[in-house]
Amino acid sequence: MPDRERRVIAHLDCDAFYVSVELQRRPELRGKPVVVAGSGPRAVVTTASYEARTFGIGSASPAAQARRLCPQAIFIPPDFAAYRATSRGLWALVGERLPVVQQLGLDEGYADVTEVPRPLPALRELVAEVAARTGITMSVGVAPNRLIAKVASDLEKPRGFVAMGREEACRRLADRSPRIIPGIGPKTAERLAALGFTTIGALQQAPEDVLAQRFGTNHGRDLLARANFHGSTTVEPDPGPAKSRSSETTFDRDIAGAAELEEVLVRLARELGENLRRDTARGRTIAIKVRLDDWTTVTRARTLPVAVDDGETIARVAVELLRAYAPPRPVRLLGVRVASFEEGGAERGEEGQLALPV
Repeated sequence: MPDRERRVIAHLDCDAFYVSVELQRRPELRGKPVVVAGSGPRAVVTTASYEARTFGIGSASPAAQARRLCPQAIFIPPDFAAYRATSRGLWALVGERLPVVQQLGLDEGYADVTEVPRPLPALRELVAEVAARTGITMSVGVAPNRLIAKVASDLEKPRGFVAMGREEACRRLADRSPRIIPGIGPKTAERLAALGFTTIGALQQAPEDVLAQRFGTNHGRDLLARANFHGSTTVEPDPGPAKSRSSETTFDRDIAGAAELEEVLVRLARELGENLRRDTARGRTIAIKVRLDDWTTVTRARTLPVAVDDGETIARVAVELLRAYAPPRPVRLLGVRVASFEEGGAERGEEGQLALPV
């Protein structure tokens, strides 16, 4: 096996995935500001086309705000069944072409291409084939670890293809904001700026004890490592039957409003329920994951008397868990998980509804 210190890792990220799927069905909308969002008064943006993003519209932005920012935008309700179907075909194709692939969500994944002959041409050919067969374009970052690959894939979107080593990343991105590094959100960036670390280059030179005093020992050490682009080289393919299923999202901006958080959580729960029903999987434990703007991560869980697979039950329990926790700070990541899968499924009433004890 090749030296683990000399890996070649690729991050493959679909460009505006949900919008791209919609444009396959509505090609007349190409080049126009398109927003995929729910229609409720508290709906949030799922994905925006790059034309819409120029107006300041991003994922998790309130749909009402998006309408104000770009009144001429075309709003489309999300169709998660179509997105999942496209995703399955796309990643099946990737898996046929690359030996080690770890899919993350519907629209992104990592691949270890260390053992692929001429990996860069192979990746370019794969991206072209995915576009030809699915209509979905991808941006690719290639690097010696996952962190750099992720950052590189974002640098030239859409249709970007960037390869760089760690030393080049440190040099090339020294004048950029720490915000481009995964794991450094807007609040953390503000605190770094207050300490005088407004660029990645400045953060690279930060004394570790100064960061530890402000962020804690572990988080301070992690910030310094990220600024110097040290990261994991491990790509773990699908290990088989999952012990849990989850759906989560990281917000473009931290969210403090309870109503907005609940709206997102309900959407995630319904999406997770659809996935479970499709795969005839049911679980008894429902959990939420909440990551605050200071990087504190909290989980809350509840185990039900019978296994469930419907999004409404998952959403109800998840919202109750969120309300009981009542996040004390703005939230940067929110997720819902179902675990404790059972064979044979849950008991069901005459109309197929979940039968919970009274």
